[in-house]
Amino acid sequence: MAPGHSIDEIAVLRGRLAEVEAELENFKKLETDAEQRFRHLLDASPLMTWISGPDAMSTFFNKSWLEFRGRTLEEERGTGWAEGLHPDDRDLCLETYIKAFTAREPFRLQYRMRRANGEFAWVEDSGLPRVEEGAFAGFLGTALDITDRRRRMFTPDEASVRLVFALTERERQVLVLIASGKSTKEAAAQLGISYKTADSHRSRILEKLGVHETASMVRYAIRSGLIEA
Repeated sequence: MAPGHSIDEIAVLRGRLAEVEAELENFKKLETDAEQRFRHLLDASPLMTWISGPDAMSTFFNKSWLEFRGRTLEEERGTGWAEGLHPDDRDLCLETYIKAFTAREPFRLQYRMRRANGEFAWVEDSGLPRVEEGAFAGFLGTALDITDRRRRMFTPDEASVRLVFALTERERQVLVLIASGKSTKEAAAQLGISYKTADSHRSRILEKLGVHETASMVRYAIRSGLIEA
């Protein structure tokens, strides 16, 4: 082969290599731009959002999360976010995370997280595995402040629970029926007992609860969680 031809071929190869490198750089730029647009979209969401890599280390938290926590992205990255977990919830939360990452399965859990004002808030966190080009790429998760919802949840009164559960099983059955609006006669019929027996149970319930009227029985049934208000 003539020397001139070799030089021409090398030049062609170099030119082709430069084109490939340019295409690769352009692809990387497009990929970076797409990632940035995606993160800008997450930042605009009022829902707290996070992203982690396949090693379970957190790489991104959106604006809503950072405002909720009162911390920077750099502080939250990696395992920094876990510094805000309530001590009583820390082990369960981290164990759930690790199990989900290992199994690459969705998860949902509730835990307490310290917010910007220093107080703990209840958060419901959900995560889904991410797959990119057929490979596991980590998790994408969202978190919701459910503190107000939990405050509205009913909490039984301990004293009422103790008194109600000191009743016999049959007495509790009578209590539930009467507190639900049934008459003593209707309660007797539903339980398959005589009216006299049902009335006797009713009398003992009043005595054990230390009350004298049906309205007070109903209040105990509600406070103990036997029936809903």
